[in-house]
Amino acid sequence: MKKEELQGLLAEAVTDKDLKIIAEKIFNKERITDKDAVLLFEKGSLSFLGTLANFIREDLHGDKTYFNRNFHIEPTNVCVFACKFCSYSRLYAHRDEGWELSMQQMLDIVKSYDGKPITEVHIVGGVHPKMNLDFFCELLQKIKQHRPGLHIKGFTAVELDYMFRKAKLSVEEGMTKMHDAGLDSLPGGGAEIFHPEIRQQISDDKVNADGWLHIHEAAHNLGMHTNATMLYGHIENYSHRIDHMRRLRELQDKTHGFNTFIPLKFRNQNNDMSDVAESSIVEDMKMYAVARIYLDNFPHMKAYWPMLGRQNAQLTLSFGVNDIDGTIDDSTKIYSMAGSEEQNPAMTTEELVTLIKQVKRTPVERDTLYNVVKDYSETDFEKEKFDVLLN
Repeated sequence: MKKEELQGLLAEAVTDKDLKIIAEKIFNKERITDKDAVLLFEKGSLSFLGTLANFIREDLHGDKTYFNRNFHIEPTNVCVFACKFCSYSRLYAHRDEGWELSMQQMLDIVKSYDGKPITEVHIVGGVHPKMNLDFFCELLQKIKQHRPGLHIKGFTAVELDYMFRKAKLSVEEGMTKMHDAGLDSLPGGGAEIFHPEIRQQISDDKVNADGWLHIHEAAHNLGMHTNATMLYGHIENYSHRIDHMRRLRELQDKTHGFNTFIPLKFRNQNNDMSDVAESSIVEDMKMYAVARIYLDNFPHMKAYWPMLGRQNAQLTLSFGVNDIDGTIDDSTKIYSMAGSEEQNPAMTTEELVTLIKQVKRTPVERDTLYNVVKDYSETDFEKEKFDVLLN
């Protein structure tokens, strides 16, 4: 739908003067304020927010929806920290209840994908005191020696902060060492909620907001790209969410190093916040929409399908999202242990392509940096299977 038609529809459907002003800002590609964003959360209907977010999404990417072929390595769920929302980790004092992969076991996981068209390995886990900076640098070097073209996206700012401090290195020194060893980019984990009022209640003992942002800025300054996340739907309010996104938007203005923003839905099973109700699907879609509208300098918005479930991930594609992550291959436990919709998170390329096409979007396989690997808009999997049988 053209801009003028959308403007006309909204002019008829929206009676709130302030919302109309925000809509005009968006159509004119003007940056909205923090106050505007809170107002969108408080007063914007789901259809209003979806219309605006989808306008931005289609202006940036048309109908393209990205995914990649990736797998996860989770070195350990043993952790020195005790975040109240976490269902995944086991305290180091109780490490017999968790798992600790050896370097060889992790290399064997990488080798199990030999000959397969995987483009990325995603390495994140708990903060284990014996898995230090030198240990992981050696792992990175060995992965690159075995498969030089495999993009390594690894280690949250929480893991890196602990490693750097233990090695008595500055953030800049530590990031340079990791990058030189083979680390290509950073995931967005560990951000949670930046505002100290909330962070002190849910994850007080790990790196704070300034530390998280410092690590990502150092990575950007080395030419690395990173992702950003936010854990929403627990004890925070709308102003806390906007405060979090404002800090990300400000750093992106400075470095332009973020690839994508990923809102992460709080799940309440098997953790110390099980008394906190989870957000509704309506609230989830509002979160994606407002994020797409507010983060005007982020090129991509991702929905992590193992967390939301497949059908809800499809729904986000109408609320500003243009990426639904990757094939995963049942190689992550972080959200399944917290009660996510997907207890065995794996999808084939065919399943991902079908999922995207079912909601009239164009599937595009990408690499980590959003270079196009293959456009699946015209792919006929049944014909491909028949051709394989004939050959």
